[in-house]
Amino acid sequence: MLRLAADENFNGDIVRGLLRRNPKLDIVRVQDVGLSGADDPSVLQWAADQGRILVTHDISTLAKHAFDRIAAGQPMPGVFEVRAAAHVGRAIDDLILLAECSLESEWEGQVRFVPL
Repeated sequence: MLRLAADENFNGDIVRGLLRRNPKLDIVRVQDVGLSGADDPSVLQWAADQGRILVTHDISTLAKHAFDRIAAGQPMPGVFEVRAAAHVGRAIDDLILLAECSLESEWEGQVRFVPL
């Protein structure tokens, strides 16, 4: 099962819904690990160090930093960008599918948009 990290501004209803659907899901919020207010490169570095795919609503800037890491040959376990306007239930369904049915390294160096 994938290890996930929710960006600071990620919808808490989605995080709670994910954990309700699968209490064994390994997801942490970046603010719970001391990264409140951290910039995107720092969050991506932490996620890479921890082997966690970052879930975010930050379509405008985070993807650029993720692609910068890839271009520099730095590890980047993956980013799932969930559209802020996405229906919460659909986002939960798709993230559960990705987390439970993907191989750990399958999303390395990729930015994917959710809903699928």
